[in-house]
Amino acid sequence: MEEIDFIIEASKESMNKAITHLEKELINIRAGKANPIMLSNITIDYYGVQTPLNQVSNISTPDSKTLNIQPWEKALIPEIEKAILIANIGFTPTNNGESVIISIPPMTEERRQDLVKLAKSEVENAKVSIRNARKDANNEVKKIAVSDDMKKNYEQDIQDLTDSFINKSDIFFSAKEKEILTI
Repeated sequence: MEEIDFIIEASKESMNKAITHLEKELINIRAGKANPIMLSNITIDYYGVQTPLNQVSNISTPDSKTLNIQPWEKALIPEIEKAILIANIGFTPTNNGESVIISIPPMTEERRQDLVKLAKSEVENAKVSIRNARKDANNEVKKIAVSDDMKKNYEQDIQDLTDSFINKSDIFFSAKEKEILTI
């Protein structure tokens, strides 16, 4: 039945978007190791235009505790420092005249627990989105003119799909929790 295939595909796509969003959010939760993605939300004023930091500089990690931001124009160094401080992500930038250097401070146990809670919150948000996609799909199934037994079968298919995406989100959380709590 073509209509039900469309409904299931649409809910699968919606659930996939929730998982993709979850992955992006979990990447942004810092786990103690330097990663250029930590600065992905920072923009600077580049000739009057808000521009992502990675489009005006090269961001590297010389070691696991340091981020090095090498701007393509040295005149951007003060602007980059200011943007990092304004972003309030817990980093204090320094510069050596050539680049901006960020030393990643070690995380306290309390900070690790806060990050785990944040990750858990993101996972719960993803689960809510997945369940909403399930609800929307089930509402569409109820509108289809088929027997009650067929509707129950379709609803079970949608529930199985939902369960698989919920499990994926739990797997992502377990991995992120392990990453955060590993010293």
